[in-house]
Amino acid sequence: MTITIERLEFDAIIGLLDFERDRPQRVRVDLTATYEYQLRKYLDYAEMVERVKNHIIEQEYELLEEALEGLHTSLIAAFPAIETLHITIAKPDILPDTIVSLSL
Repeated sequence: MTITIERLEFDAIIGLLDFERDRPQRVRVDLTATYEYQLRKYLDYAEMVERVKNHIIEQEYELLEEALEGLHTSLIAAFPAIETLHITIAKPDILPDTIVSLSL
């Protein structure tokens, strides 16, 4: 099975620059996880969404690279049934006329 969470948006402190450390900015997360579904053994997508938001908000990462690696580790630990995991974190408002993102 594949679970996809798209366009999860929330405000968080993430970035190196002074103004990025002073106030939260909009962050967008997309993720796809595969797992083997068995009767009554499934991934709780609502719990995954809350874990993603809480992890990024609480950690206040300086780099998107660190956020990706930390989030990946957190999700794999919390949901051991995950076989593959693809995550994209975007900062849609950091530069005019573009959305900057990184994927793992």
